[in-house]
Amino acid sequence: MTFDITQLIRENTGRNYDLHREHINPQYAKVLKTIGFDRVHVRAQGPYLWDNQGRQYLDFIGGYAVTNVGRTHPTVKKALMDFLAGDHPSMIHFEAPLLSGLLAEELKKRIGRGLDYVFFTNSGTEGVECAIKYAKCATGKPAMVFCEKAFHGLSTGSLSLNGCESFRKGFAPFLPESRQIPFNDLSALEAQLKRGDVAGFIVEPVQGKGVNLPAPGYLAKASALCGKYGALFIVDEIQSGVGRCGTFLAIDAEEGFENDRGGNDGGPDIVILSKALSGGYVPVGAVLTHKAVYEKVYSSMERAIVHSSTFHQNSMAMVAGLASLAALDEDDMIANGNRMGAKLREGIEGMMDRFALIKEVRQRGMMIGIEFGPPSLLKSPALRTAWSMIHTVDGNLFTQAVVIPLMEDHLILTQVAGHNMDVLKLTPPLMISEADVKRFLSAFEDVMVKLHKFPGPTWELMTRLGRNAFSKSKHSEAVMEAATS
Repeated sequence: MTFDITQLIRENTGRNYDLHREHINPQYAKVLKTIGFDRVHVRAQGPYLWDNQGRQYLDFIGGYAVTNVGRTHPTVKKALMDFLAGDHPSMIHFEAPLLSGLLAEELKKRIGRGLDYVFFTNSGTEGVECAIKYAKCATGKPAMVFCEKAFHGLSTGSLSLNGCESFRKGFAPFLPESRQIPFNDLSALEAQLKRGDVAGFIVEPVQGKGVNLPAPGYLAKASALCGKYGALFIVDEIQSGVGRCGTFLAIDAEEGFENDRGGNDGGPDIVILSKALSGGYVPVGAVLTHKAVYEKVYSSMERAIVHSSTFHQNSMAMVAGLASLAALDEDDMIANGNRMGAKLREGIEGMMDRFALIKEVRQRGMMIGIEFGPPSLLKSPALRTAWSMIHTVDGNLFTQAVVIPLMEDHLILTQVAGHNMDVLKLTPPLMISEADVKRFLSAFEDVMVKLHKFPGPTWELMTRLGRNAFSKSKHSEAVMEAATS
């Protein structure tokens, strides 16, 4: 054999950004350079990354909640290597693959709720596309309802259900009868359902954009309303599922759903998973649904593959899914994510009396949103004036002034929670340690101390970013749009 991937990587390490500028996405390469994220990472383990200078980074983005079990987890890695070493067959399309059956069985065991059948996908957005088709076919109705600030993907159908205008701009027209309502607003939902033409209501149990939490009982009541008016209740657990929010599904902890795992009264008609099911290795998603929905879609042998995909049951993805679930259990990661997430929230909340710019901390398991806001004029007139000044220049700048020094000064990767949001989002692997929590809290405190000095270097950084955004087609806006959930 003449092809050597190790040698190819070694010979080309450091060319990353040149190659992207030349062949893939020059605008994104500029964005990364602007915010100081143009690093060359060469190794990964657990919650850590190392660059080609030997520096260790603490990853609190976690691949946008993909690496729940950490990077290069030994259980997942070994399973994939063992499968490859065994020369097992894959992609035999006129066959019922063993591994997809085993993964479907395992997911049903964990989720319950009377969800009978599983369709596998290559991504979360494909799962949403599948749910749209299932809902329309099962109900015979045309309309889909979604929430403001929702993120369900960027392919055409899922983009029609995306509540962030910055992603939608330039791609209209969208699917007809795609209707947006406020999150946590049952009256708005019922008003749409009463029209009698709604196929499904899709909702994230915890909204990734902003880490917005549902009001107590909201999701269960929304589910009941969907049942009353003959619409499907579709739960997008692409980011919140697989333990991210403290239970296997985020809805498991929601009022009205706690005791529903064995049946389907008041529960979801469709659940969509992806991201962390991959183990950080092979893209995979899953759509679980009731028999009644399945039988409307696959209503005869002639329609046995009426919805399908070339790679949707590929064996490597199924191995990654099975191994990821095993790794989650072996190390009791969901419980650890709950403990460490609570420690992070408590540590940040403990700083709020000292730092007037911290407005609120929202946390479910290991998904955390730190929202910033202007201090009162009486408490800190200078900081309030600075806040207003920066937001007049660009609504995206403030949180970048937290993200950038966390990276540059402390080698910690974090992300902004969405476009025009003053929210820092944390989605580290579930297996982080107390030492990792202390490292983040210490770094965050240092950034806050500097941020609360006006004038000071942090505010100068924001001013520079603002000028750059204005003169170079708003790079900061591109950063927001790159921070997908």
